[in-house]
Amino acid sequence: SLESTIAILRGLQEKYEVHHGVKITDDAIIAAAQLSHRYIADRFLPDKAIDLIDEATSSIKIEIDSMPTELDRLYRRITQLEIERTAVKKDRSKTAKERLSEIDKEISDLKEESKGLESRWQKEKNLIDDINKRLEEIERLRSEEEIAERDGDLGKASEIRYGKIPKLEQEVKEIRAELESIPENERLLRERVTAEDIAAVVGRWTGIPVSRLLESESEKLANLEEELRKRVIGQDRAIEAVANAVRRSRAGIGDKNKPIGSFLFMGPTGVGKTELSKALAEQLFDDDRAMTRIDMSEFQEQHSVARLIGSPPGYVGYEQGGQLTESVRRRPYQIVLFDEVEKAHPDVFNALLQVLDDGRLTDGQGRTVNFTNTIIIMTSNLGSSAIQEWDGKNLEELENTVLQAAKTHFRPEFLNRIDDIVIFDRIKQDDMQQIVDVQLSALARHIEASKNIRLEFADSAKKALATEGYDPVFGARPLKRVIQNRILNTLAKNIIDGSIKEDSEVIVTYDNNKYSFDTK
Repeated sequence: SLESTIAILRGLQEKYEVHHGVKITDDAIIAAAQLSHRYIADRFLPDKAIDLIDEATSSIKIEIDSMPTELDRLYRRITQLEIERTAVKKDRSKTAKERLSEIDKEISDLKEESKGLESRWQKEKNLIDDINKRLEEIERLRSEEEIAERDGDLGKASEIRYGKIPKLEQEVKEIRAELESIPENERLLRERVTAEDIAAVVGRWTGIPVSRLLESESEKLANLEEELRKRVIGQDRAIEAVANAVRRSRAGIGDKNKPIGSFLFMGPTGVGKTELSKALAEQLFDDDRAMTRIDMSEFQEQHSVARLIGSPPGYVGYEQGGQLTESVRRRPYQIVLFDEVEKAHPDVFNALLQVLDDGRLTDGQGRTVNFTNTIIIMTSNLGSSAIQEWDGKNLEELENTVLQAAKTHFRPEFLNRIDDIVIFDRIKQDDMQQIVDVQLSALARHIEASKNIRLEFADSAKKALATEGYDPVFGARPLKRVIQNRILNTLAKNIIDGSIKEDSEVIVTYDNNKYSFDTK
């Protein structure tokens, strides 16, 4: 249980503090028990909580023994300048002499700065080392005391207990007070393991940043629809259905033995089914790549189910694990997207039934993989023709037509285990302007990050892209191809021939069926 794990960790606390030479806070102990219990599903308490404490304390110990990042940066810069000085000395020109003078001055300033930093680092390191030496001595004396008591040497035991140990404990207290007298913002080293350090280790193990349910997360869940609408345009009904299911789970009133949510997204191509999955991964798991995408058109054969859960013993690929189970085992917090699920073989649905009903799946090696922290999304193009031909008037009739298509193809026991069947509207021409804005904003951020070129798009260019990138059948899917062919290809040519340089600002306009790139 959690309570007994916390008690065990408190009993081991001093041993780990002495071994690693760091201080473990009580918050860290409680966090290790709680976070390991909640986020690490394939191991057991207390060993997974003990491993968390061990890794977090080791990380702090390595930080103490390593040179501070700031000091390391200064030494690297000094080395670079000294290499440059050697090269500049060979040049006899006036410009070279001026540069040599600048280099000498910068090296002198950096050495002075690094000298002060190194002095502070050594002082803090020496104080921490002094504390650790005394703690190790206290641990050794306690062992001696136990031996003396067993041997009946009560005089020696008394001297250790009431003389030597209290003296060392007082010295530790004084040195720690001196260390803590250094202002927090001036400290180069830290010797305390906190709950945040434990959370960082859990994040490394599970691939997600772990945060407590604080104000910020509550606000994020409350505004989930608003955030999703920034990436997915024209699908308000779908967004609302998904957001409600997520909130039910996070509030603790959903079924804890099932995935966070399971959805069947139905609609034509290019309407945002996959984009909503990515947006959801970004909002819930802070990374739109926290998603396993499985193309079900590759699972049309009966034997292909082995690719999902892994081959049974004795077959080729037994040790590799399954495409689905291995991904979720390694990263238990993620979106699992089954694309074009209607194309899968019926036997594949038997595996999905167990995931949807019990939130778990046993792989080929006999390991039970926990799916209760995943969101299962299945996409289907069934009923697309009805959505494309819809006149926008009788919504209930459209929904009945699409649902009938689903009932005709999928078994009742499969449909009954899904939380919600979400019907996506077709993309309208009016939605394209917002979709263009979203796509161009992402493109501009990427170009600025990679090439330091700031892209701006005039209204004429945006309108032209919205018109060229729309197709009544394929929705917004052609837009990316239009941006690639009409914008990125020309931009790449201009960068290569030097007409657009790094650290410049470019305005994209459209006139006479041509996109122009003007630099400011």
